[in-house]
Amino acid sequence: MTPTGSEAVRQVADATPDAGSSSASVATADRAARAARGNKQRQRVAVIIPAKDESRRIAATVRSARAIPHVDLVLVVDDGSEDSTQHVAREAGAVVVRHSHNRGKAAAMETGAAVVAMRDAPDRPPRHLLFIDGDLADTAVNTAPLVPPVMDGIADLTIALLPPQPGAGGRGLVVGAARRAIASMTGWTPTQPLSGMRCLTREAFEAATPLARGWGVEAGMTIDLLRLGFRVLEVPCELRHRPSGTDLKGQLHRAAQYRDVQLAVNARRARAAASSVRQTMSPQEQRPGR
Repeated sequence: MTPTGSEAVRQVADATPDAGSSSASVATADRAARAARGNKQRQRVAVIIPAKDESRRIAATVRSARAIPHVDLVLVVDDGSEDSTQHVAREAGAVVVRHSHNRGKAAAMETGAAVVAMRDAPDRPPRHLLFIDGDLADTAVNTAPLVPPVMDGIADLTIALLPPQPGAGGRGLVVGAARRAIASMTGWTPTQPLSGMRCLTREAFEAATPLARGWGVEAGMTIDLLRLGFRVLEVPCELRHRPSGTDLKGQLHRAAQYRDVQLAVNARRARAAASSVRQTMSPQEQRPGR
């Protein structure tokens, strides 16, 4: 992970052997700091918006996202919408790709990241990836605080902490289950484990793939990255989106969330158990004469 300018200066200064070489060390530190600042100035961010049937809100979301500092690409992945989401998004200034049928959020995220990679210039750092929901409307620009910690090398993944949403009908059962699972597998207890607004480096995204399917994508990503040693940070963001209510549709949505979170968590527990077994068996397999 590339150090910031101040970190680069500090690293070089700490390595200075004696006062006689101070001028050379200062020059080296200055060059390192300038290089770090240059990399930051060249670093760009792509906003990826998985969307399905969001024609009413997607235009405002796209326009708002385009105002985020360092963003030079807003990409909407239309995941099999039956309305005019793709056309509205394109008219608002987004690059649009479309799935012919609904493949789920994880597939839309992977498609978006692949398209961004194809648009990355070979002579510039890969874009950081900022994933946001299509229903944020005018508040999408308020995901901007997720970018600086990643840009400055403080975190590899940032997750938005949303304020209480008016009309939300859940009782926290799915959130609680995801929070406990992440804590038990990583030692870190998130406040909002299912928050979908996330900024991360290309390296972190590639490490997290293949993504967990369905609504388990956020919990799975967090577990995978923390277990691999990546740094995760939650950042407060003033966002408003359309919450699920207490009607039948809302209840079915939460049931699907719970199912997918459990599938993602159980798959990672099984993977961790298999890895532990392999590590236990390995010394026996390496004994002389075997």
